[in-house]
Amino acid sequence: MATRRMTTAAAFRCTECGWTSPKWAGRCGECQQWGTVVEAAETTGIVRSVTPVAPAAGRAARPITTIDTTEAPRRTSGVGEFDRVLGGGIVPGAAILLSGEPGVGKSTLLLEVAAQSARAGRRVLYASGEESTAQIRLRAERTGALDDELFLASETDLATILGHVDEVQPELLIVDSVQTVSSSMSDGLAGHPSQVREVASTLIRVAKDRALPIVIVGHVTKDGSIAGPRILEHLVDVVCHFEGDRQTSLRFIRTQKNRFGPTDEVGCFDMTGAGIEEVPDPSRLFLGNGKPVAGTCVTIALEGRRALPVEVQALTVATTAPNPRRVVSGVDSSRVAMILAILERRGRVRLSDKDVYVSTVGGVRLVEPGADLAIAIAIATALREQAIRHDVAAVGELSLSGEIRPVSQASQRRTEAARLGYRTILDERSGGIADALRLVGAHAAAPVDDGDVPDF
Repeated sequence: MATRRMTTAAAFRCTECGWTSPKWAGRCGECQQWGTVVEAAETTGIVRSVTPVAPAAGRAARPITTIDTTEAPRRTSGVGEFDRVLGGGIVPGAAILLSGEPGVGKSTLLLEVAAQSARAGRRVLYASGEESTAQIRLRAERTGALDDELFLASETDLATILGHVDEVQPELLIVDSVQTVSSSMSDGLAGHPSQVREVASTLIRVAKDRALPIVIVGHVTKDGSIAGPRILEHLVDVVCHFEGDRQTSLRFIRTQKNRFGPTDEVGCFDMTGAGIEEVPDPSRLFLGNGKPVAGTCVTIALEGRRALPVEVQALTVATTAPNPRRVVSGVDSSRVAMILAILERRGRVRLSDKDVYVSTVGGVRLVEPGADLAIAIAIATALREQAIRHDVAAVGELSLSGEIRPVSQASQRRTEAARLGYRTILDERSGGIADALRLVGAHAAAPVDDGDVPDF
């Protein structure tokens, strides 16, 4: 018999991490979250005992070498980009948590996944606690997601949803969302941490017992993290985040946790009036059209395992203000400020009397240092009003000494650049920033003297 004794009484407990305290506190002393310390619901200071129970015959522990993995093959969802993020498909019994900001298209994506799975002959149950079945039917008509194997239910009670599972016998269950479902086995309203924990743990237990894959939608907080207790992310097998700028139609899905595959894959989608469409080759989305113009340079950025060409645009305007403006979109402002200092000091590019504007094409955000060289070249050519050739791409990180440093996955970036027709790659092999600017000048109509660094 296993016995656990608790000698101290904890009157208050954190709903996020389980930290206990004998008195109330506005902020958790462990996870530092505000407003999560509540009065403990269970009695403490008592002696508890756990009686061992013999496992069932089919659930007895076995050597790992005798486990047959052919019983749980991956199933394609019918949406290639979604399968890419999951590691090749949906594993039977897997619990997948999908989060994203309101209106980004989570329900539209999952309705497409449900429709494609239904067309493949697999019965799907879509349980929504936020929309009625009529509203889902209208969206399905607009996106072409109608199929007889797709069953809809508008329920917020966990027991009723489990009753639908017993009646429909689906091969895929979608619950939208976990914050709207409540269980009679737990106190509190729907969305309360205790309710979220109870609902999620029950659904995951059903998924494991029946080898039923389940996709759970989760809300996000103001800072973009998943709402509810952190234990929710630990319970599930896969955590995906669906993101995108509302001003553009481009959407990305990324994995933050994946027990069955890599966590650096990225799925790309295009949100249209007819629904959501896959973008298996998004290379052309982030490039401008037309002839090369001054102040533009292409870099090869990495989105997960994908190498994507992204066009960086820059504009410089003379100003007499004591503090020139530095306006950026899609790039880090602190990184651009450092690049401007490197250009001024190491590249002899005077920018102290210029307003500088830097942006990316297509709404993509560049956060990696591999775009430093492209940003620097775009700013320098914008100042000189000189366009570089359309087959030139720049990849490299700039140090404060003006050195161009190599970046990760350089061979993959060069392969993608060559596939798209970029024959000249400016990288760490070009030398320093001054040498790279000299090479850019060599591509212009008027050649630059090799003995001098061009003063843009």
